[in-house]
Amino acid sequence: MAVKTTSGLQDTGLLITRIGLGAMFVLHGWPKLAGGKEAWEKTGSALTSIAEKFDVAIGPAWAWGLTAGIAEFGGGILLVLGLLSRVAALFLLGVMVVAATMHVRNDDGFQAWSRPVELAAVFLGLVLIGPGKAAIDHALFGKRPAAEEDEGGEPSLAGGTDRDEEPTEV
Repeated sequence: MAVKTTSGLQDTGLLITRIGLGAMFVLHGWPKLAGGKEAWEKTGSALTSIAEKFDVAIGPAWAWGLTAGIAEFGGGILLVLGLLSRVAALFLLGVMVVAATMHVRNDDGFQAWSRPVELAAVFLGLVLIGPGKAAIDHALFGKRPAAEEDEGGEPSLAGGTDRDEEPTEV
């Protein structure tokens, strides 16, 4: 038996995913931004402690904490809007990799590190497939293949949407 799929449902699913995750990251990022240098220092210490393990100096913890807050708050807004969605998802993926690494390094247990790993997988998926048609990216960049190559032959992450496909039989 053949099941017909349409990108309409896929686009609706991507919209729900973007709005749900984006809104939650706005709520997670705002306290980091509003908390000032003390909150930035605490958040950024996760990355600086990882860097210290490899004897690498990456700058002050507060700067990395501010960067994480901007990535979460700003990335969340961009996901909700569907604007530069792949770039936002890439930054949020980075934040989740650092969070998971910190929890594993601190031996916080499965419950602590599994959520950032799960979210990293979702953000990687959004980087790869794009935001769908119900996004500002689609209006700005129009139809683009999911993995269109840039001028240097590398996959492009700037905006873009998933492929416009006709319904297919599965």
